[in-house]
Amino acid sequence: MRQRIAGLVFFAAAFSAFAFNASADPFVFTAIPDQDETQLIERFGALEDYLEEQLGVEVRYVPVKSYAAAVSAFRNNQVQLAWFGGLSGVQARRLVPGSEAIAQGEEDPDFQSYLIANTSTGLEPMDELTDDLKGLTFTFGAKGSTSGRLMPEFFLREAYGAAPEEVFSRVGFSDNHTRTVRLVEAGTYQVGAVNYKVWEAGVEDGSINTDKVQVIWKTPHYPDYQWTIRGDVDERFGEGFSDKVTQALLDMDDPELLKRFPRSGFIPASNDDYAPIEETAEKLGLLN
Repeated sequence: MRQRIAGLVFFAAAFSAFAFNASADPFVFTAIPDQDETQLIERFGALEDYLEEQLGVEVRYVPVKSYAAAVSAFRNNQVQLAWFGGLSGVQARRLVPGSEAIAQGEEDPDFQSYLIANTSTGLEPMDELTDDLKGLTFTFGAKGSTSGRLMPEFFLREAYGAAPEEVFSRVGFSDNHTRTVRLVEAGTYQVGAVNYKVWEAGVEDGSINTDKVQVIWKTPHYPDYQWTIRGDVDERFGEGFSDKVTQALLDMDDPELLKRFPRSGFIPASNDDYAPIEETAEKLGLLN
């Protein structure tokens, strides 16, 4: 009899805990749409499962249509965590005091952009940008992209002493790195700026035709992507929750999951790491 009562008490406690967790607010995250939607859903759907297991709360990934939408969702507390680029992370943290950069890929402190060109241009890989690019058509990625716009524009201005619109005959924005590659590969634009990770992954899986498009220049290194969390998550999800999220990201070691980013692992990050991005964005007038 005692065993039966104990069992019923345990069952009631377990059901009560389940009901409490089921009714609790979900922990919601998003990410900048830097690649096509299919790749993003595959990547972050898998991460959703991992974080839910590690954190013990319902976790939900919410896709957004633009970099600005990712920043707005973070500002409005529609998401509590976001995978931002350098620039979008700076923008979000400015809008939400107390928010913190908590983790970055091992490669992110030394990120790069590649300038790629359609092979019909006759351009060859170069150590320094030359006047051969002048007068060609050029596409950036998204307007709010660090690797697809901010840093390439900074280095272009540094090399030519002029805005891109004064250097190229036509300047466009593709909205994401995957599309930049496709547009240059097709000859819609002769030259473009792309995240080096997206380029290398495309070459590795054979989705990029290197007979039609090739890398012609690599930027110096700069800090880029990071996970940023709102400063009020402990109030909402319990004391120490932010630290728990940070540790879950740093402990991520599933090769298949890391390959989706692609990153070899995650390391600690801080707001101070992105001071160079903030300074560059200020110089280009990209921060309000």
